[in-house]
Amino acid sequence: MTTTLERPVFLIREPMEYEHEPVLLEEVLRYLISETAGFYLDATLGLGGHAEAILRKISAQGRLLGLDMDPEALHAAGERLKAHPGQFRAVRANFRTLGQVLEAEKFFPLAGALFDLGVSSMHFDKPERGFSFALEGPLDMRLSPDNTLTAGMIVNNWPAEQLALLFKEFGEEPAANHIARAIAQRRQERPFATTTELAGYIAGLLPRGRTHAATRTFMALRIAVNAELENLTRGLESVLPYLMQGGRIAVISFHSLEDRIVKNIFSSFVEQGVCRYLDSAGGKSALTPSVEEVARNPRARSAKLRIVEKLS
Repeated sequence: MTTTLERPVFLIREPMEYEHEPVLLEEVLRYLISETAGFYLDATLGLGGHAEAILRKISAQGRLLGLDMDPEALHAAGERLKAHPGQFRAVRANFRTLGQVLEAEKFFPLAGALFDLGVSSMHFDKPERGFSFALEGPLDMRLSPDNTLTAGMIVNNWPAEQLALLFKEFGEEPAANHIARAIAQRRQERPFATTTELAGYIAGLLPRGRTHAATRTFMALRIAVNAELENLTRGLESVLPYLMQGGRIAVISFHSLEDRIVKNIFSSFVEQGVCRYLDSAGGKSALTPSVEEVARNPRARSAKLRIVEKLS
């Protein structure tokens, strides 16, 4: 069954306040910034929490370039950071193309590059973006309006076998086959239209657990819609040539698939002799939030920070 659903329109609203606490902020500042007059890249600008702290930490000669593919996030971050017009510039771009952006902006060599891979609170808290299974909205999940693929298109059109593979590989969902077959059967009656409709249907398929039954499925859909893992690999591999000697890459990941990619790429940099680990465990374990931070910001509980420094 092939169903065409209209893609929701992205709207840029007036500036508004979002509850946003940058994760592992103290650790990021401690490990990322070694040269206060250097060029720094925030490859995942989001709402600008880390960027604002970096701008306060670097000197008047330091510069920060922020990238984000979401125009709404750029708008919010721009308002937050407008007090730093001479030091900060934002560009709408996916970090998979950051090499092209750095060349165009003539923004290198970099003293540091930060990748915060978490989806911001703005996305989860806005029903119309379709990221949350707890709030009713369209099955969208796009971080960029330029993306032609939505979660609804995947759910309502992909074959059951492809859905099962997606839920298993990207969501690490044990019941991937069962969920995929049930979705394929149910959509023959009518396509899934909203987040709560899909989440409720999945919840009816599985026994109640500590987390919502749709958590892994929604994560898999979001990763697929935004090609997150492919973009992460390309971004990390392409930023290395633009780092100065002693320049650092810091990555905050929020699930095992992301962290595995970061760990493997950093390991390859170290094995090639072009980087060294900066964390005290020598790359064997990531830095994680303190008990106090998790109590203050529960969304930080799964965060992991890994850092390497370029040697040559």
